Amino acid sequence: MEYVYAALILNESGEEINEDNLTDVLDAAGVDVEESRVKALVAALEDVDIEEAVDQAAAAPVPASGGSAAPAEGDADEADEADEDAEEEAADDGGDDDDDEDDEASGEGLGELFG
Repeated sequence: MEYVYAALILNESGEEINEDNLTDVLDAAGVDVEESRVKALVAALEDVDIEEAVDQAAAAPVPASGGSAAPAEGDADEADEADEDAEEEAADDGGDDDDDEDDEASGEGLGELFG
C-alpha cells in the first residue's frame, strides 16, 4: 500500500509520478524500495487519471452491513431463502477451507505488487 500512497502524495502535490519521484517519497518514508514494484506501479498508472479514479471510488456505494445491498421488498423472501441455502451449504461443507485459500490466492498478485 505504501507505493500507492506515495503515488497519491505525488499526485496531490502536483509532482510527476515517475520512478525517481516515487522512490524519493518511499525512501523518505523509510520504506525498503523494490525497483520492480516502483516500475510496475508507474507503468500501471501511466494512462490513469488519478483524480477521476479517486472521485469514482469515493462515489461508489458501500452497503451498511458490509454485505450486498438490501433487496427490494418483493425480493425479501427470495433473499432469505438464498441466505438459508448459503448457510446450509456452509454447514454441509464440513469446514473445508479450500474456498478461502482460493479467494486469498486470487488477490495475492496485487497485494504482493503494491504492498
